This record gives sequence, structure tokens and C-alpha cells, in this order.
Amino acid sequence: MAENGKDGESFDLIVVGSGPGGYVGAIRAAQLGMNVACVETEKLGGVCLNIGCIPTKALLTSALAVNELAKAEGHGIDVGDFSVSLGPAQERSRKVADQLNKGVTGLFKKNKITHLQGFGRLADKGVVEVEGEDGGRYRAPHILLATGARPRSLPMLEIDGDRIWSSDDALFQKEAPGTLGIVGAGAIGVEFADIFDAYGSEVTIIEALDRVLPVEDEDISAHLEKSFKKRGMEILTGARLGSSEYTDSGVRLTLEDSDGEEKVLEFDRVLAAVGRVPNTEDLGLDSVGVETDDGGFIQVDDRMRTNVDGVYAVGDCAGGALLAHKASHEGIVCVEHIAGEGHGTVDYRNIPNCTYCHPEVASVGLTEAQAREAGHDVEVGRFPWVGNGRALAAGDSDGFLKVVRDKTYSEVLGAHIIGPHATELIAEFVVGRHLETTAEEMEKAIHPHPTLSEAVAEAALASLGRPIHI
Repeated sequence: MAENGKDGESFDLIVVGSGPGGYVGAIRAAQLGMNVACVETEKLGGVCLNIGCIPTKALLTSALAVNELAKAEGHGIDVGDFSVSLGPAQERSRKVADQLNKGVTGLFKKNKITHLQGFGRLADKGVVEVEGEDGGRYRAPHILLATGARPRSLPMLEIDGDRIWSSDDALFQKEAPGTLGIVGAGAIGVEFADIFDAYGSEVTIIEALDRVLPVEDEDISAHLEKSFKKRGMEILTGARLGSSEYTDSGVRLTLEDSDGEEKVLEFDRVLAAVGRVPNTEDLGLDSVGVETDDGGFIQVDDRMRTNVDGVYAVGDCAGGALLAHKASHEGIVCVEHIAGEGHGTVDYRNIPNCTYCHPEVASVGLTEAQAREAGHDVEVGRFPWVGNGRALAAGDSDGFLKVVRDKTYSEVLGAHIIGPHATELIAEFVVGRHLETTAEEMEKAIHPHPTLSEAVAEAALASLGRPIHI
């Protein structure tokens, strides 16, 4: 029995994992009157809060400050020659993460959620076995699995934490390497490219597909690539990695470029940013018969129920878009249905994508290509940030907004933004689509002047063929 005497306790709900899906689901369940326990072997908040979303955004904020200093002369600020050091920025990112971790701990106490410290797995129907400080067997009629995912290694690029990094390793570096190769140009890859470029690394991005941010609209991808190249980064798309090997002080990569030619590149360090795999091993899934797909992701229905009665899964371990906000909504939907208070499911067609590099990228809904492939009669509107007074005043007018509209009903099928505060502005389109707004209604809502939000209305107008300021 655990020293604190928790072994053998029963709860209404046991949540395994305390990331954005787990802790949010636990809090909502407690609000609904359930007696809740949450099993977590690491710090509360999971990957996102501790070694993912939050500290990465702290570092990106520091990187932006570095780049802004380089343009300070235009504001009448003479900083002269200045030096940069990644170490203090990395330490600041840890302080931000630690502060939020304490916040989640406080929320657990406020909502009377029992934190079981240790590794949890299914032991039998309605039973979770915990290994660790609060080791023991705990019972609940409802068990929610929210165990997340981890960085993927490739057979030809094995992560070792020293010369070949995962995104987790990259977060704890106190010095920027002279040269950095980044394999993978998704959100993680381009965000770290932004950070290490700002702190002095010569960055090369290697992507097997034909463009950076391949899930985004093609016009957005092309603009980001152009912007990164302008900053001096090398970008190799359509490049297939063949092998990696250690040199005396770094890593040698052999790849086939887009022309089919072999290319050999050497770097001080390499970041593997090639996706994530679910943390579903050793969860005891087989012991109760929970089904997974070929990739190890737990199979669930629209209420996040697995094939086993009383067992649920949300977030990265349940597949789909591996996004924190998607996980949180799944956690809420799941426990509300458990409590008999559920009135809907997750709208997977309206989940925003956000990439926090500079310029920022955000989108929701269909790309132009997807809309056309789906058979929609499409009209597209674009509005450049150079037509927005607030963006020009801020000296941040790189990029544009793009609205994909269905001509028949004027439905906003998709919205795509690259530029200042894109990750904030996309929420206006998310809410609009949630309320089934038309492009006309987006424009008729009065936007304050001068603000970046005016560009949302202008992009909607552009999709109608009648923008004002371009």
C-alpha cells in the first residue's frame, strides 16, 4: 500500500495523463460533481505545458525580440552592436512553464481533484494500476486515457538527445549550434528554425514533401518559404533522407534532392521533427481489449468512447490532429457525455491550425485545393497586410489573408493567414464558421480602426470581389 494511504480508493472517474486533454477533462468532470483522480508520472500539464507549446512560444517571443532589435534604428533607437545568448531565453522559458504548472496544481486543489503521482495502466475492467509514489490499484466505473504522444525517430535518424535532437531536447539547449539541420518542415520544424536562426545558427530545413507546412494552403507555404529564405535559411523540399552518421563533431546527412541527385550535408546538430507517435504502449490496453489502429492510436467514437465500456480516450493518443486545443475540447465533450450533460460533439471541420514562427501562420477549414477537390464552386479573396494601416504602423506587413468562399451560399469554407498575430486573428473566422456565417456577414460586422482585425473584413470583401483598400 502507498504510504499516503490512497491505494484501493474508488473514484467516479480516473484520468490517466494530465496534458491539455486530461487536466481539462478532469476539471470539467469535477465541476459536474464527479469524484476525480488524475494519474501523472511527470509534472501536471503534460507535454504541452512543460516541454511543448508553452516554453516553445516563450522562446519564439524571445526570438522575435532579437529580430525586432535588429530593426530598432528605424524607431530612433540606437542599440549599436549587440550580442545574443540562447541560455537566458531558455531559462526564461522554463520559468514560464513552471508558473503555469503551479497554476494547474492550484486548479486541481480548487476542484478537489486527487493527483496520483506515478505511471498508470489498465489492470482490469474499472481498475487502474499505478506505479510510483502513489502506487496501488484504484477503481472507477469510468477511465479516461489522455497519455499524449512523443517525438518520432526514423530508422535512418535515431534521436540520441546529444547530436540528433527531438523537439524536447531542443527546448533545453543553452547554446545555439553553429549549423543546424532540421528534418521536417511542419509546425515544430519551422518554429525551431525561427528560434535558432534568431540566435545565430545557420539553419537548413529538409522536407520530404514538396513544400514547407504541407498541411497549409499552398499560397501560405510558398510565402513562408520565401520569407525564411530572405532571412538566410536554406530550404530543401522534395528531399528524401537516406542516412545519417556521426562525424568528429557533428552529424553527416545523405539525402536525395528534388532533382534526384545525392547530396551530402554536415551539421553541428540535427533536429528530427518528423511527427509523433502515441504513448499507448504498456497501458494495459490488451488486458481489457481496447482497440488501436496500425499506428497505435486508440480508436474512439464521437463521444470519445473506446470499444470497451467505461474506457475513453482523448487527445494525441486518440489520433487525429495532434493539437492541444483539440485535446481539451475532446476532454470536455467526453466527460459531459459521461455525466449525462453532453449536448454535442467536437467539430473536427472547424479546428484551427496555428504555427507561431514569424511571420505567424494560422488557418481553419478547407484550403483552396481541398475546396475545389470537394466540388465547391469557389471564389477566393486575398488581402495583403501592406493594405492595413495598423500593420504598416507596427512595421509588420509581411504576408496576407486568404478567404475561400462557396459562391452558392457564400459560406466561408476556409480562412488562411500569414502575418502579424495570425494565431489570434484566426479565432474570428473560427467563431464565424461555428455560427455558420457568410462572407457578407463577416464584413458587415464593424471592425475597429485602425486594427489588424480590419483585414479580416477586407479579406471577406475580397472573396466577394469588392475589397476597399486594395
